[in-house]
Amino acid sequence: MPYSHLLVPSDGSDLSRRAIDHAVRLAAALGARITFLHVQPSTPIPLIGLGEKLDVQTMELLIAASHRQSDRILDEAAEAAAAAGVAAQCERVPGDTPHRGIIETAQRLGCDLILMASHGRRGISGLLIGSETQRVLALAHCPVLVDR
Repeated sequence: MPYSHLLVPSDGSDLSRRAIDHAVRLAAALGARITFLHVQPSTPIPLIGLGEKLDVQTMELLIAASHRQSDRILDEAAEAAAAAGVAAQCERVPGDTPHRGIIETAQRLGCDLILMASHGRRGISGLLIGSETQRVLALAHCPVLVDR
């Protein structure tokens, strides 16, 4: 089955950048298009336990920083696709559970392959932190290609 629409989520990490490069090469070979996705957290840093210690202005600055980071991640991905002559679009969805954003976006856009990086956490770290990639693998409606 040839793939025609790849969903490529990125968190901006080096591993995600490598997955983007692989996705661009695959899409070029297949004549497929790519949707790059960033699931934008509500803030760029965890705020658990800070509660009312943050004023409204600080929260607004953190949200703006999160938005700028998301723009940077998506712009870099779009530039890689454009340089290879691959048709691409970018999507940003808000959410603090990336796997849900990835799965819902793939379904909404009719993507037929998800290509994403895995950070390869194993052992107790993998159990405690969890793996967004594992969750996508378990719940996705289409094939998932994991870049490691």
